[in-house]
Amino acid sequence: MKSTAIANANIALVKYWGKRDNKLLLPFNSSISMTCEGLTTTTTVEFSDKYKKDQIIINDEELKKDEKNVIEHLNRIRKRAGVVKKAKVVSQSNFPIAAGLASSASGFAALTLAASKALGMDLGERELSILARQGSGSAARSISEGFVEWHKGEKKDGSDSYAYTIAGKKYWHEFRMLVTIVKEEKKKLSSRAGMQKTVETSPYYKGWLEDVEEDLENLKKGISKRNFSAVGRISEDNCLKMHSLMLTTKPPIIYWMPETIKIIHEISAMRDEGIECYFTIDAGPNVKILCLEKEEKKITKRLLGMKEVKRIISTKPGEGVKLTDKHLF
Repeated sequence: MKSTAIANANIALVKYWGKRDNKLLLPFNSSISMTCEGLTTTTTVEFSDKYKKDQIIINDEELKKDEKNVIEHLNRIRKRAGVVKKAKVVSQSNFPIAAGLASSASGFAALTLAASKALGMDLGERELSILARQGSGSAARSISEGFVEWHKGEKKDGSDSYAYTIAGKKYWHEFRMLVTIVKEEKKKLSSRAGMQKTVETSPYYKGWLEDVEEDLENLKKGISKRNFSAVGRISEDNCLKMHSLMLTTKPPIIYWMPETIKIIHEISAMRDEGIECYFTIDAGPNVKILCLEKEEKKITKRLLGMKEVKRIISTKPGEGVKLTDKHLF
């Protein structure tokens, strides 16, 4: 009753911000992301009578603060399998967690596959996406490879809210995302809490929902035609609209740091010089830069020359969640 899974983080190009159901984690709007090769979480789960309580270890630290969310997800999977055994969960991510890099997405995607397999379940991609979504909304997207759409769904039970690949990992091999790390510490306000405050208090939330559908359709067209200019421009605009919602939340939610602003200005300067690149930022200070492979080295060198940038992780469209026989314990 032991299994290990590996999942990649995903970064949304058209974001979701706000849930219509906070228990089932159903979004108000659909979203599109890129599953990021190399930003991985590996999770081993073992169910056994030898464990008297669930034990959760993430990046070599026993989990305390967010343990409830993981145990609730284990309970969800146990209930489906008809099992009551306690579990040991050990998880390792090779990138900063809770810093706007979708660590919960890769974490809950890996946990969902590992735990369900350890309990003898053989779930398809759609079922895994629906189940992972209930642990962390964006985890629905980390189940699938390449460019992924998470369909918001309409049903109250969430059975039609799941993610699926719209373009495979090899479809656009020149596409790159450069993750600039300016801060690795955990953010003070979780995305989940931030979303709820925005839905409740931002006067512009209705406008966001009206506008995001057009972004979704235009981004899908851009991906289908491999139109980098369109994909980059839509992603950047959508990101700015999401952060505008946060700024108009009461009290305001500001994930950006001074370093974030400097990188945004540098990207703008590079564009003015003819180096085509765009940015997107999630609920954190770290900026992701979209570019094509031919510009990657030039942009990387420029950014590493900035004292604000600690390091850069280069990623491209990657694979979905998978099993491995290399257990963590």
